[in-house]
Amino acid sequence: MSEIRIHVSGDEVRWAELSDDLKESAKLDTLPKLLQYNAAHFPNDIAQREKEFGIWNSFSWSDVAAHVSRMMAGFLELGLPKGGVVGIIGDNRPEWVWAEVAAHACRAMSLGIYRDALEDEIRYLVDYAEPAIIVAEDEEQVDKLLNLADAIPSVRAIVYTDARGMKKYDDPRLISIEDLEERGRKRMDTDPGLWERMAKETDGGDVAVLCTTSGTTANPKLAEWTSNALLGHAAAYLRADPRTASDEYVAVLPLSWVMEQMYSVAWNFLSRMKVNFPENAQTLMKDLREIGPTFVLLSPRVWEGLAADIRARIMDTRFWKRRVYDWGVAHGLAALDKGQRSSAADLLLFRHLRDRLGFSRLTSAATGGAAMGPETFRFFQVMGLPLKQIYGQTEGLGAYVIHQENDVDYETVGYPMPGCAVQIQNADPEGLGEVLTKHPHMMSGYHRNPEATAENFTKDGWFRTGDAGYLTAKGHLVVIDRIKDLASTSKGVRFSPQFIENKLKFSTFVAETVVLGKDRPYLSAIVCIRFPIVSKWAEERRISFTTYSDLASRPEVYELLRAEVERVNSTLPPVQKISRFVLLYKELDADDGELTRTKKIRRGVIAEKYAGIIERIYAGDDHVDIDTVIHFQDGSKQRVVTTLAIETLRDGANIFSREVTAA
Repeated sequence: MSEIRIHVSGDEVRWAELSDDLKESAKLDTLPKLLQYNAAHFPNDIAQREKEFGIWNSFSWSDVAAHVSRMMAGFLELGLPKGGVVGIIGDNRPEWVWAEVAAHACRAMSLGIYRDALEDEIRYLVDYAEPAIIVAEDEEQVDKLLNLADAIPSVRAIVYTDARGMKKYDDPRLISIEDLEERGRKRMDTDPGLWERMAKETDGGDVAVLCTTSGTTANPKLAEWTSNALLGHAAAYLRADPRTASDEYVAVLPLSWVMEQMYSVAWNFLSRMKVNFPENAQTLMKDLREIGPTFVLLSPRVWEGLAADIRARIMDTRFWKRRVYDWGVAHGLAALDKGQRSSAADLLLFRHLRDRLGFSRLTSAATGGAAMGPETFRFFQVMGLPLKQIYGQTEGLGAYVIHQENDVDYETVGYPMPGCAVQIQNADPEGLGEVLTKHPHMMSGYHRNPEATAENFTKDGWFRTGDAGYLTAKGHLVVIDRIKDLASTSKGVRFSPQFIENKLKFSTFVAETVVLGKDRPYLSAIVCIRFPIVSKWAEERRISFTTYSDLASRPEVYELLRAEVERVNSTLPPVQKISRFVLLYKELDADDGELTRTKKIRRGVIAEKYAGIIERIYAGDDHVDIDTVIHFQDGSKQRVVTTLAIETLRDGANIFSREVTAA
């Protein structure tokens, strides 16, 4: 038996060295200093693009510097103090990045807030961080802030970047971004060296970014990042996955998330990789095809959605196209299992799929933020995408573990990056234990929460991730699940809910699922259908329905999902098979607290909110009656009165029947 590894360092692995150009940039320790450097040396190079009204608008480094310098001076005019906080809420836009860097130039901190945050979430974050200024994209975000009224007393100014619909407001705190920049321009006219002086005086040791943690069990904490940490870790990451000024990136995920900060801000300023901001979520795929990015980061949920959409579109095609698709995937998988690529499958199928998605020019692609099922990962590997898993946390400045280019193992998340280390604490005889990490660019601590900081770090500086994992013989990290989510049935069967959930979500028809079974006699599942695809499937078969709830209750849909769950069961050990399942009457939603803003399941909320359904499953009932009200973000309500069938699966029938007999 080989020796069990419990420690690995990224310095054990040969990574690329930074280019001479990047080494020069990496000497600068703040974003304002980097912006000045880029504007001086590459003034006409494109830094950012934004699509608006169907047209791509470009911003050079000199353009970005002009906007940031005026916003910086405008913030000073509004009284932003050193060490103060600027909140930013809205979609991914160049103005978000400008506001962030302008705040840092004032030696203030930036706080990103998810665009779909509700008023209660905003109030919590404002109470926590006490921003003096909030930059809000549009009328929707301004409405949230104005509705909070006196509940956010620290906010003295609200800067809006989209003037549509704003004329009806007369709140004295409101100011347009144009007015802010004009105030800044006048300030700089009276002090011509202000921008250069302020940028030069920024300090890499200052806390620059407050970044929200996932908040899977409670309200999120705010991780403090210094500029040294942000840029230092970005440079280490660029050794693991090199990018240059010739690279194109499309900013898909929220800028309030740690990894989008790394790419759209730190990499943009360090490597001068061009960042493209899509018009909106509806135009995303068209925008990707137009740009043809060389690098993308998508969350597992987005990759899963793409895979499901591809398979759904194939269902709509002619018979011969479906045959080509099935043949190509089968041959591609067979070649992948041998460590090869099928050139015939690529010629007939996969190059067309890559082109259709806008991925023909990709040299690197990543997924992170949550676990991805191995079936989904293999699907995109077969397609020929250079997909890598990344692993990390907000506290570790995002990813610090990644696959090497020629050593991608879909069952692992790869090696620690340069300067980073991972160890397994309290490993069992098979090497499974808690994943701990340490590197030079960790967060400084949790904002105004030294108790939580002390609790999450060991005395010698290792961060407790809360994840269960182990190291392979060659040093790859395998992450199983959150430690608190690893569970055992009342019969002593250990299982990972996340592992089984990811297998289920590879299905074209499954949007989300929650596997149950902790301290219960067997495993069961709550399943949410992928409405756009299941509705199309139902329409093709002339199955009538009105709403999501109505469709999810149809017997034909239950039969469809039964087949999908049984397919997954066929890949699981007998004691880990799902015995029963129910199709939920609604989608899980972050607005209802069921998911985090990064789409991770909040299991405690699910267990409490759907306790009645769960009890009926384990009581042996064949249905559960529902009479509830769904609240939508726009304030509307919908009463749902329905009956959910509780299905007993063929593979789990023996386990279930034994339990019923025993009862």
